[in-house]
Amino acid sequence: MKITDVKPYAVWVGHRNQMLVKVETDEGIYGWGESGFSGRELGVKGIVEHYREFLLGRDPMRRGALWQEMYRSQYFEGGRTLTAAISAIDIALHDIVGKKLGVPVYELLGGKNRDTIPVFATTSAPYGPEMIDEAREFMARGITAFRMSYDKMGTDTDGLFEPRESMANSAEWLIKTREALGNHAIIGIDYHHRLNVAETASFCQMMPPHTLDFIEEPIRDETPEAYESLRKLTDVPFAIGEEFASKWQFLPYIERGITNYARVDICNVGGFTESMKVAGWAESHYIDLMPHNPLGPICTAASVHLSAAVPNFSWLEVNMERAENPDLEIFPEQVLFEGNVYAVPDKPGLGVEVDESKLNVPFKFWDPPHLHRRDGSVTNW
Repeated sequence: MKITDVKPYAVWVGHRNQMLVKVETDEGIYGWGESGFSGRELGVKGIVEHYREFLLGRDPMRRGALWQEMYRSQYFEGGRTLTAAISAIDIALHDIVGKKLGVPVYELLGGKNRDTIPVFATTSAPYGPEMIDEAREFMARGITAFRMSYDKMGTDTDGLFEPRESMANSAEWLIKTREALGNHAIIGIDYHHRLNVAETASFCQMMPPHTLDFIEEPIRDETPEAYESLRKLTDVPFAIGEEFASKWQFLPYIERGITNYARVDICNVGGFTESMKVAGWAESHYIDLMPHNPLGPICTAASVHLSAAVPNFSWLEVNMERAENPDLEIFPEQVLFEGNVYAVPDKPGLGVEVDESKLNVPFKFWDPPHLHRRDGSVTNW
């Protein structure tokens, strides 16, 4: 079997751009993958087009060797743009191999450890009783793990974000949430790396013990030593890693014990090939995977197969709006959300089909909000 084409699709789907990749073969078997580098899809598309030139004619069954060749056959190895492209291609190659062998992708990864995939959801309501009621609804349907809203201030309107004001309001409502929901609720918050070390420590200290089961990405990840410093100032578990683009970026966080949940993103880190290496490494340190899943049905399907195959797993992120209103026009076959879990599919490959004729809305320029503080200085989105 030989690769005959690698097609990148940087297109607008629903409410966002998606960077999809289709790999075709001379046997008529094809696979789909997705890149996770949101907001930089055109950069990833260019890299996929570059990789296409030496992937044509190659054997897709040698997916591990092709991963090594894409990553290592250049002087300037690594980086999120390159690895996002490799991720999409690697996922598509696994889809092909699963179809060729007539087995679901998880069988290529060692088989299932679980039949259904538990999830964590995120409340969408602003702070107030409505947010707590939304969390109660999650629990009533059997979703016991969730991230609560945080005070985004004006990030979606005028771009204003003052960390200390957001922290005070968030802490107040998180305390009320824990009181209302009790200890059976698994409560976390994602601060989207908008805080610094001192602010994160103060934020955690505002709340009684066991208000939070985890805090996700409170500070930026470039400096592991900053997280080591923060680790000494709070005992709240950390969930880190959704931006990591290789096993090497996970290295200090796993080896030094400065993450408690590995937020691996299969569409950023290097596809199945790299994700399984991170999973094994994390398992040896008793760290569970808590995969990032913010994209489309291909990302979800790949994440479900990964989550099924690894023993060390907690919850898969679910976008409730997308899960409960699946786009069956563009993705007529996909892994569907069933009440409070994803059922692990048993079809060969990923279990996703894409109607290419519907990928016809051109790429639209989009950039995250460029946030500022009241003094005019730039702050993190």
